[in-house]
Amino acid sequence: MFTSIAITSVFVLDQDEALDFYVGKLGFEVHDDVDMGFMRWLTIALPSDPGHELVLEVPGVGGGSPETTAAQRDLLTKGALGVACILNTDDCRGVFERLSAQGVEFTEEPQEQPYGIDCALRDPFGNHIRITQRTQGPVEVTQADVDRWSGA
Repeated sequence: MFTSIAITSVFVLDQDEALDFYVGKLGFEVHDDVDMGFMRWLTIALPSDPGHELVLEVPGVGGGSPETTAAQRDLLTKGALGVACILNTDDCRGVFERLSAQGVEFTEEPQEQPYGIDCALRDPFGNHIRITQRTQGPVEVTQADVDRWSGA
């Protein structure tokens, strides 16, 4: 039925600041940057995955009440919108070191997980981004993993 996911939306408060972060630090490339009059259609993609774009979307552009827009902005800055994206890498620790040296602030340092090595950061607006170096083969989750993830 479907063949792929083409575009995923990520809310940002300032598209130019988002470009500085996603392109300048994370290594994305601009795919589309179109002034549509009522909005700026801005999409980015990884050079290694140009078929999957992120649209950097400003809350409230293109509709919505002022109250809804304010709520979206509030949830975004609190980091309450969930994971914006999970980026795969072959070297999680190396990416962590490189991005840390560029001033990127991480919320979790690289850790061994049942599915590989994983770390987390937030973009300048509050979006959660995970970086994962996946292991090959099936994932086995233990009760100790579940307890650690749940804070038990």
